[in-house]
Amino acid sequence: RALADLPSALISEIFNFLDPKELGIISCVNTYLYRLATEHHVWKEFYYERWGHPTASVNAGPGGSEEKSWKELFVEREFRSKTFMGRYSIDTLYGHKEAVRTVFVLASKKLVFTSGYDQVVRMWDLEEGLLIASSRILGCTIRAVTADSRLLIAGGTDGFIHGWKVDDGNPRLFDLSSSSSSSNQTKEFRVWEHQGPVTCLALDAGKMYSSSWDMTVRVWDRFSLKCSKVLVHNDWVWSLVPHDTTVVSTAGSSIYVWETDPDARLDLVSKVHNGNAYSLVRSHTGKLLFTGGEDGSIHMFEMIRSPKCTARKISTWIPHTGQVNSLAFEFPWLVSGSSDGKISLIDVRELLKSRRKHLNPKVEPPQRMLSGFGCNLFSVGIGSDRIVGGGEEGVIRIWNFSQALEIEQRIRALRAVRLDNRMRRRRFQEEAGGRGNHDDKFPVAANRNPITGAKIGWHGKRRATGKVKS
Repeated sequence: RALADLPSALISEIFNFLDPKELGIISCVNTYLYRLATEHHVWKEFYYERWGHPTASVNAGPGGSEEKSWKELFVEREFRSKTFMGRYSIDTLYGHKEAVRTVFVLASKKLVFTSGYDQVVRMWDLEEGLLIASSRILGCTIRAVTADSRLLIAGGTDGFIHGWKVDDGNPRLFDLSSSSSSSNQTKEFRVWEHQGPVTCLALDAGKMYSSSWDMTVRVWDRFSLKCSKVLVHNDWVWSLVPHDTTVVSTAGSSIYVWETDPDARLDLVSKVHNGNAYSLVRSHTGKLLFTGGEDGSIHMFEMIRSPKCTARKISTWIPHTGQVNSLAFEFPWLVSGSSDGKISLIDVRELLKSRRKHLNPKVEPPQRMLSGFGCNLFSVGIGSDRIVGGGEEGVIRIWNFSQALEIEQRIRALRAVRLDNRMRRRRFQEEAGGRGNHDDKFPVAANRNPITGAKIGWHGKRRATGKVKS
């Protein structure tokens, strides 16, 4: 019996074990399998595990009456991920007076938040590259900024967390001005708990997370602004990333895995890097963890939860000659910024594919290097088609890939036209050569020297003329 002869419920169960590429191949067999594959719920799971909830509306038809299928949404997003291998332009944004220590991209709202040694938080339009708003001077260097659609927070070297709540009447979400009005005061706050510089911040639906050189990670209730938990480390804490009820942090050269409810340390991976582990990022599902360190290396870990959450190293690569200061991830691209002034882009799909099929574990994913900073690139962020970086030069640079696919399509169309013209010229030359050979068969006697009998081409005519002159 053929696959199409099986009951649709059984076919759907089989589809649960296929990856997106295999499911796409199956859908090409016939219209029946195409319909089953297109309508299968697994496309929604594919999308969510890579990128989370869609930031744009899924309504596609006029008046919003029609909706795109999850397969269409997945294919569009997967196609857009190819932009980072295409051509780009660089936009340079000026506004900061000193080095930029932190960059955060709020891709869902097309906003960029930056700060650094000049002690001012600035908000930029990601697509237009325009400065939207600037905060007042906050009183110390700002080393960390993060935001979602309801809250913006910044961490200072004096140990405080300064925040802005969403202004519902503001199309740009947050009012960063230093207005002393009562309405603005209720939207702005500052909390103190850390005894050292705040190095990293993170948000989820109900909590704020902060790390510091005081060797602690603090968990806050984002509504009451009260510190609810303190996770103590053995060294300066450089970075953290929460997911669900777990928090992963780096202190010194080690990785810590914590359970926050109740608070307990689940795992400790020592000496991950030769030197400090400066940067940390996690995939949307939390299954993949990436670390960047002082030794210029980047490690990829798989988070395994059976029965407790542990980290298992999968791969290592060294794209930089300087320390890795910052990491950002949007499936399938891992982006790193280094003190060597370069950005590396690493596609993790091939690595995951080779691991799944138990091929050579040393297979490296393709990577691309971007230049633009002379030295000390401190922070990077990634949006759907842009990469943002800030560093010691005090400027923000945006690598814009939004036109990459259109440019590539134009280049391919141009190549196709050139190839077609080349083939036409070749056919014309072959046809013309064939006619010339046909004509040469008859006037043989007329083309020979009457004295020597040699055939006269243009070389033969020159020799014959020389004979006459002598």
